[in-house]
Amino acid sequence: MRAQAEAARGLFDKEISGFSIDSRAVRAGELFFALSPEDYRRHCFTATSFADAHRFVPQALGDGAVAAVARAASVEGDEELRPFLDRLLLVDDVIDALQGVARGTIEAWGRPVVGITGSAGKTTTKDLTAHVLGATGRRVLRSRKNFNNELGVALSVLQMESDGARPSEFDVAVLEMGMSMPGEIARHCRVAPPDVAVLTLVAPVHLEFMGSVENIAAGKAQLVEGMKAGGTAVLNADDERVLAMRAKAAHAGRIITYGVTHEADVRAVGVETVGVGASRFTLKTPDGEALVTLPMHGRHNVSNALAAAAAALSFGVGVEEVAAALSTAAPSEKRGEVLRFRSGFTVVDDSYNSNPRSLLSMAEAVAQGGEGVERRIVVAGEMLELGEEGAALHREAGRDIAGFGVDVLWGVRGLGRELIEGARAAGMSEAATRFFEDSDAAAEALVGCVRPGDLVLVKGSRGVHTEKVVEALKERYEREG
Repeated sequence: MRAQAEAARGLFDKEISGFSIDSRAVRAGELFFALSPEDYRRHCFTATSFADAHRFVPQALGDGAVAAVARAASVEGDEELRPFLDRLLLVDDVIDALQGVARGTIEAWGRPVVGITGSAGKTTTKDLTAHVLGATGRRVLRSRKNFNNELGVALSVLQMESDGARPSEFDVAVLEMGMSMPGEIARHCRVAPPDVAVLTLVAPVHLEFMGSVENIAAGKAQLVEGMKAGGTAVLNADDERVLAMRAKAAHAGRIITYGVTHEADVRAVGVETVGVGASRFTLKTPDGEALVTLPMHGRHNVSNALAAAAAALSFGVGVEEVAAALSTAAPSEKRGEVLRFRSGFTVVDDSYNSNPRSLLSMAEAVAQGGEGVERRIVVAGEMLELGEEGAALHREAGRDIAGFGVDVLWGVRGLGRELIEGARAAGMSEAATRFFEDSDAAAEALVGCVRPGDLVLVKGSRGVHTEKVVEALKERYEREG
């Protein structure tokens, strides 16, 4: 190791222009982190097999990477890597090393971090919070897309040191923090301890790995526990498990609650649907109230907007400023995007991910429809990582969706069949319900039967690829605007 350190000493005089974990996308001047199966297994990754990026180190260096961070145990005895030893930084754990760089960046930067977690609504709340704070003139660093795992949080932080950016160019960081396995939120907080901790809700997701909803709540509560002393906890008063996290916030300087149905510091009053894709409500806060027309569909997005409002209020943003910013927001990609087609039908694209709570919230919103809607269609993919309760949760969701009064329900792949069985048990007819083995089959069927006046919700877990249904409609029909 001493000889290796001597050989690599010259690397520390080179400027790094960015950070990459994908050898196919490495750009000149970047530092490449060569992830190994052992790194993934030591951290919170749920896949069963992983590629070893050490075999791509020569390619990354050939494409211009300034150096590669590699696992010492993987490099030892590897003759193919011997010619590159002077450009390798050897560590025990590559993910630990990446997180260490991110943690050092946050500590040196020293400005506020907003951490956001929850079983649903994280990405939308993150984007809304960043939008509202940005509308006030603050320079916001936000998580890339849904980069919320042990790699994503670190890479999101390191945006402030990439592509010519400098930490001094940002006033606040808004970071989404996800959880698939126990302890994951605590690790995120060690990388980027939040000044503001936002909790959306607790629901039965990732049960295959978490075991119970109680374990999920305990895991999510680590965001409050890992918050900086004197920070602000933003808690959803409509979710009793989230509200109970007050007990974990003894070190907080302030607790702000928000809610649609329960008494809270920040509330939405008089919520109403404004056509398809918009909601109107009065935002009530301790500092006053203002009318908001949110260009998003459903009560769940009103709740996400309240979370963003509460986070902004903790920065001293006025209620009128918050309301004005929320009124100019837009849905995150594939998370409730409203697509209107010239043929006269409308699609709500929520195909990025799914769990029972978010599926029911979106289905209820679509069931309420809007002016001119003649047929309400839900295309719902199988919901993954629900463990032993998966079949029962799908049947229960099917029964609930039938109770909302949708006209058509299609289930896609695997346990999507249980969704249909639940709906039929609740009274939906066989003609109104249908099961498809995969998203390609569902796409072909919908393209052939969609008609003017239809309002279609497309939703599913990522592994089911229900986005194919939306893509097929885009290919066949011309969109408005």
